[in-house]
Amino acid sequence: MQTNERRPTPEDIPGQKLDYPASQREMTPQPDSDLSNYSPANKLSGKVAIITGGDSGIGRAVAIAYAMEGAEVAIFYNENDQDAQDTKKMVKEIGNKDCLVLKGDVRNYEDCQTAIQQVIDRFGKLNILVNNAAYQMTQQKFEDISLEQFRRTMETNVFGYFYMVKAALAHLQAGDVIINTGSIVGKMGKGMLVDYATSKGAVHTFTKSLALNLGDRGIRVNSVVPGPVWTPNIPATMPIDKVDNYDTDGILKRAAQPEELAPAYVFLASSDSSFVTGALYDVTGGQLAA
Repeated sequence: MQTNERRPTPEDIPGQKLDYPASQREMTPQPDSDLSNYSPANKLSGKVAIITGGDSGIGRAVAIAYAMEGAEVAIFYNENDQDAQDTKKMVKEIGNKDCLVLKGDVRNYEDCQTAIQQVIDRFGKLNILVNNAAYQMTQQKFEDISLEQFRRTMETNVFGYFYMVKAALAHLQAGDVIINTGSIVGKMGKGMLVDYATSKGAVHTFTKSLALNLGDRGIRVNSVVPGPVWTPNIPATMPIDKVDNYDTDGILKRAAQPEELAPAYVFLASSDSSFVTGALYDVTGGQLAA
């Protein structure tokens, strides 16, 4: 990554509230996910990747970075058709790769099976599974976390990761990788995100346990652990006063842009990380867990 581009500071992010699920197109300012600061080095040539939640935010940036590194890319998304098409266009224009766009719900195991099979049918193999789809919704009072919300959070963030691994594993071989998106709040906890933080703590434990389970097969499993990142989930799920001047909790006193997360996913997908498995790879801007 180059560092000569000015990143938006909290003062650049005004309070705003968008309907869930928010479109990246509607955000002010637009998240930086075009990888304009990224210098590829052909690290993923010949690889095939599927990225859940690949229509926007971190998932979009990872899809573009993987294509720039030579991988064939599929994105699996749930609702935002226009965002998914925007990602497909950017993968083509920036990464010079066609992007397989798959719509479905990671909460449904059959959808996960279908998505994986479509990747195999299109590309003949699968090497990289990125579990990135996530659901969150803030509630100030514990009593306001409905049973429906809790169930949706767990089914998306935990069951969905399990389902994707279950569907993909028969196609993964020694040298292939699984990358899960965790969160710093899964280490720290978060009062207004009780269910989300709980689910991300589960993702971290799932990552370590799966790495132990698949180690003998030569399949590496790691988790990228973001801090605050300017993605559609923020204005769609957080109170306006928390979105305003988002976010100053870390040492760097600002939120990340999605493209700043992508190099971590490239590293963990490539042979550069051949001795890394079971790791929680923090990219938090200095937001430190206790």
